[in-house]
Amino acid sequence: MGGSGSRLPRDLLGEYQELTFLTKQEILLAHRRFSELLPKESREQALATRIPESKILTLPELRANPFRHRICRVFSTAGDGQGGLSFEDFLDMLSVFSDSATPEIKSHYAFRIFDFDDDGTLDKKDLENLVNCLTGEGEESRLSRVEMDQLIQNILEESDIDKDGTINLSEFQHIISRSPDFTSSFKIVL
Repeated sequence: MGGSGSRLPRDLLGEYQELTFLTKQEILLAHRRFSELLPKESREQALATRIPESKILTLPELRANPFRHRICRVFSTAGDGQGGLSFEDFLDMLSVFSDSATPEIKSHYAFRIFDFDDDGTLDKKDLENLVNCLTGEGEESRLSRVEMDQLIQNILEESDIDKDGTINLSEFQHIISRSPDFTSSFKIVL
């Protein structure tokens, strides 16, 4: 039981500290947690390995998050969206969700997570998906069509400044700037 069997080179550790909002200890913990998701014989290659989304989602910090699949897709640098996360993808995710990340960074990534169709706007379908993630997919917790339409209409009336029927990034960031709890609640702590 003498350690994880995987080491993070000192030069990379310094580079990761410069490129993220994470401390040295947080990066080392992230590396250990990432490596633990790999079979023992693969842990030495943790920096060169992609972990499938299904394995990443076994982490308790993500398992209960209603946006867990979108989070993995937004932070994955694999072109197909199904390639799982590399260690650097994992670090980027933890950096954005850290207490030290700026509100601008957090709101930018929140917008990308909520933009289910990746078209650069939050339209009625994105908002419906967002509400369904928050209320649960079960029949007993799902809003009726009338309730959903009314809620989406209220969101758009409040947020859609240019009245084009969608919420763009700047409109989203404007709304988030008026929500003091957002940055403290938009986090994942290992």
